[in-house]
Amino acid sequence: MIFTTLVSVLAIPALVSAQIYGPPPSSGTTTSAAPASAPSAPPDTQGQMNINVAFNGNFVFNPANITAPVGTLVTFWFPGGDIPHSVTQSSFQEPCTYLTANSSAGTGAGFDSGLTNAVQFTINVTDDQRIIWFHCKQILHCGMGMVGSINAPTNGSNTFQAFQAAALQIGSNEVTQTSGGPVTGGVHGIATATPAATGTSGSSSSSSSSSDSSSSSAITNAASMATILLAVAVGFFLV
Repeated sequence: MIFTTLVSVLAIPALVSAQIYGPPPSSGTTTSAAPASAPSAPPDTQGQMNINVAFNGNFVFNPANITAPVGTLVTFWFPGGDIPHSVTQSSFQEPCTYLTANSSAGTGAGFDSGLTNAVQFTINVTDDQRIIWFHCKQILHCGMGMVGSINAPTNGSNTFQAFQAAALQIGSNEVTQTSGGPVTGGVHGIATATPAATGTSGSSSSSSSSSDSSSSSAITNAASMATILLAVAVGFFLV
C-alpha cells in the first residue's frame, strides 16, 4: 500500500513536467510563412514624394512621372515577392541602359537601387530644370514599358509617353544588364544611401524574451512542485 502510494505520488511531477513541455495548445489560428511584402507608398507630404515599384503586381511605376522641385525626397517603395526589381537611372536616348559617367559632358554615373525587393530607395532631386529618367533593369521589364521619369514635360518631344514608347520599341531586344549592386550618387537626383529594408524589427525579439521568461518561470515552478511532492512522499514512506 505504501509502495503503491509512493509510486503514485512520484508520478505527479512527471505528469506536471509533461504538461509543461508538451505541445502548446492550439490557438485556433493558422500560421504559415508568407512572402516578404512591403506596404504601398503612403500619400505625398511637403518635400516628400513616393512612387510604387511594380504597382499592383504590374510592370509599371506608379506614378510613372512626377513633378518634384529641388530638395524633394523621392522614395521608391518596392514590393515583396519572388521577382526583384530595380530603379536604375538611364537617358532618353537609351531608356533601357544604365546611365554611365560621361567625362566630356561633365556628368557622373546614374543611381541604381540594384535588383531587390521589400525595400525603400530614396533620391534627392538636385536639379528640377533637367529630367531624371529611370527604368527597371530586370530582364525584359524595361522593354515591357517599366520606365519612369521625374520632371518630364507634358508636351513636346521628350515627354514620359515618348520615353516609354522608345522603351517599348526596344521590346525583347533589350540588352540584359548585370545585376550588380546598389549605386549611390546620380545625375540631377542623388541617392545618398543604398536601399533600406521596409518595416521595423525588435518586436520578435521582445516576444522571444517574453516567451523565454515564461518558459523559465514554468520550469522553476515545475521543479519546486517536484521537490515538494518528493518530500511529502519520502515523509509518508518513513511514517
